[in-house]
Amino acid sequence: MPQRRQLTAVIEREGDGFVSLCPELDIASQGDTVEEAHANLREAVAAYFETAPPEEIAGRLHQDVFVTRLEVEVG
Repeated sequence: MPQRRQLTAVIEREGDGFVSLCPELDIASQGDTVEEAHANLREAVAAYFETAPPEEIAGRLHQDVFVTRLEVEVG
């Protein structure tokens, strides 16, 4: 039975589309909409897990990724 893993997806607008990033694996994708960028990233990450050897995954996978807000003074 396949194992499931929770990962992070960061999606931001870039020009007319959206770029998506999984920071735990440093894998990126893109799409015309947020939903498409998310789906394309999910597909890219799934393909990586299907094809990469376990030792490569272990060496590349960042276990502690934190997404938070940051406030700074500007100007």
